[in-house]
Amino acid sequence: MKHVLPIVLVGLFGGSAVIAESGDTAASSIFITTDVQDLNEFVWENRPIVVFADSPNDPNFRQQIEFLEERADELAERDVVVLTDTDPLKDSALRQKLRPRGFMMVLVSKDGSVLLRKPFPWSVRELMRSIDRLPSRQREIRERRESDG
Repeated sequence: MKHVLPIVLVGLFGGSAVIAESGDTAASSIFITTDVQDLNEFVWENRPIVVFADSPNDPNFRQQIEFLEERADELAERDVVVLTDTDPLKDSALRQKLRPRGFMMVLVSKDGSVLLRKPFPWSVRELMRSIDRLPSRQREIRERRESDG
């Protein structure tokens, strides 16, 4: 039955649903939908990007998420996870710690320190440049080269 579903979807939607499903694997793997109370669970494992807004309809929020989704595979290579918070009334632990005002994108390093705070959407290209300059990322690149070579 599992193998029949893609064929039926291709027949009904002309292949677009199957293509979108296969392309979303990286995006779905970096976006964390559960409520995270503490960034310490990511220390030395991931580089969290936290995107805040006062509403999921905020144009800056939507644009930032689009930027991140478009290049999710490249972010996944850099151990990035994306957390979102669009409910200021909830006053989550992340909001208490990072203190956003309206839209804000925060890049956190693997050691838990805040690397960037941006009050406007930032391109993934710029985010990756910032990540790739980090000593920990340089070490990861060297180790990958050594293991491949």
